[in-house]
Amino acid sequence: MNKVKVSYKDPMSYYELAYFLKDYINNETIIICIGTDKCIGDCLGPMVGTLLIDTLLPIPVYGTLNSPIHALNIDDKLQEIYLKHPNALIIGIDACLGDTDSVGEIHVRDYPIHPGKGVGKKLPKVGDVSIIGIVDTSNNSEIFSNRAIRLSLIFEMCKVIVKGIVHSYYLSSST
Repeated sequence: MNKVKVSYKDPMSYYELAYFLKDYINNETIIICIGTDKCIGDCLGPMVGTLLIDTLLPIPVYGTLNSPIHALNIDDKLQEIYLKHPNALIIGIDACLGDTDSVGEIHVRDYPIHPGKGVGKKLPKVGDVSIIGIVDTSNNSEIFSNRAIRLSLIFEMCKVIVKGIVHSYYLSSST
């Protein structure tokens, strides 16, 4: 299993993400962004989805602020997506909890996301490749507590992820 970890504060972090993703992204790739707009800590996925659509990247993106994919609808949404794109390589994106020192890290991995795992939910895995943003600590007694997570952190992490994905698409197109 391969993985890249970057800090959203590193000015070249988007490029490290792009370089890892370039081998996994092409016109047959789809992106599924998991989360909800009703909780700051869990809006990373839908915010990335919304920002990606705004870039006009020519690959399908599912899960936005207006149409999120979350615990209550994930089974139905995934079934629809898999029927529509049976042979697609899927990049899954979600927020995650981690250690105090890991908050602000973005991980890109060549294995699926397990949404809800950090909060004790059993949801289907998503993706062949995954991108997670560590937005809070797992030792917080209130999971994804809005008082602890700044929207500015989420937004800055989203910008790095989007720039990395867009850059990876153009890196893969040029080879």
